[in-house]
Amino acid sequence: MKKYIIITSIFKPTEAVEKFSRNEDYQLIVVGDKKSPENWECDGVEYLSVDDQVDLDFHLLSKLPYNHYCRKMVGYLKAIKDGADVIVDTDDDNIPYTDWAFPEMSGVFNEIDEKAFVNIYQYFSDMHIWPRGLPLNLIKKKFNFKATKKEQSVGIWQGLADEDPDVDAIYRLVLNEPCYFEKKDPIVLTEGTISPFNSQNTMFIKDLFPLLYLPSYVTFRFTDILRGLVAQPIMWLYGYRLGITEATVIQKRNEHDFFKDFESEIPCYIEGDKVIELVSNAVSKENSITDNLKLAYNALFENGIVVKEELELLDDWIKDINSTL
Repeated sequence: MKKYIIITSIFKPTEAVEKFSRNEDYQLIVVGDKKSPENWECDGVEYLSVDDQVDLDFHLLSKLPYNHYCRKMVGYLKAIKDGADVIVDTDDDNIPYTDWAFPEMSGVFNEIDEKAFVNIYQYFSDMHIWPRGLPLNLIKKKFNFKATKKEQSVGIWQGLADEDPDVDAIYRLVLNEPCYFEKKDPIVLTEGTISPFNSQNTMFIKDLFPLLYLPSYVTFRFTDILRGLVAQPIMWLYGYRLGITEATVIQKRNEHDFFKDFESEIPCYIEGDKVIELVSNAVSKENSITDNLKLAYNALFENGIVVKEELELLDDWIKDINSTL
C-alpha cells in the first residue's frame, strides 16, 4: 500500500516536517508557495516549489490562488498521480508522537448514533471544549454518548491533536486552555451523525480522494470545515463513515491573530446546518462521487455559500482527478 503525507508550508523545515520525513511507511510531499524560503530542502521529502508545480501541468493551476492554504491540492494530485492508496493531510505545526498511526479502514469499532451534529471532543475529554465548525448553539450542550460495537467501513479518519487542538477563535478568545485528550478507542459516526473535521491530522481512503477538494474562494478558516461538511453526506451514500481517533500529534501552533481568525470563521458559525441540508438534498447514490461533488457545490452556489469562481476551480479539480485516478 502506497501511503502519502501532504503538507503545505511557508517556513523552513519544522520539527513536525522533520519527524514526518523519517516515517519510512509514508512518502512526504511538502507544497511550497511564493512565501516559502528559497532552496527549501529536507531529507526524505519531495518538495514542490512554485516552479515545480507549474511543470506538473494540472488544470487547476490556472485558477488556484497563490499564498493560500489550498495550494496543498497540488500535493494531493501529485500523490494520486504517483499511485497513492491513502493520503494523510496534516500541517507543519502538528508534531507526530512516536506511535503516530491511524486505525484500519475497516473493522469492528465503537459507534455513536445521534443523527445530528455532535461535539466529539466530549468523548475524549471532560473539559469545556469544542471543535472548530461545531454550530455555536451546541457549544454548551452535554452529550451522553452511548457507544456500541459494529462492523464499519471508515473512509476518513480524523486524528486529534493535543495541547492546542483545532478549536475556534471564540474558545481561544474566551478560554484558551490547553487540552490533552484521553487515550480511548477510536469512535465511528453512523450515517446522519455529523462532526466537523479538519485538515490537520486526517487520512482519506483512495475511493474518497475526490472529496479532498479544498474550497479556495471561501474564508481561510472555513475552507477545510466546508470540505468536511460536504464530504460527509456524500461518503454515506457509498457506505463509508467518519472515524475519530485519539490524539496522535501535539500541535505547537504557528502564530495567529485570534480576532482575525474569528472574522474568518463566521461562516463556520452560521452555515453548518444549512450546508448539510443542501448537500444531502442535492446528492444521490445513483451518481459518481465526482458528479455528487459537483451537484453539492452547485447547490451551495445557488444558495450564496460559494461563488462562481469556486465552481470553475472545482471543474478543473475534477478534470485532474479523472485523469490521475
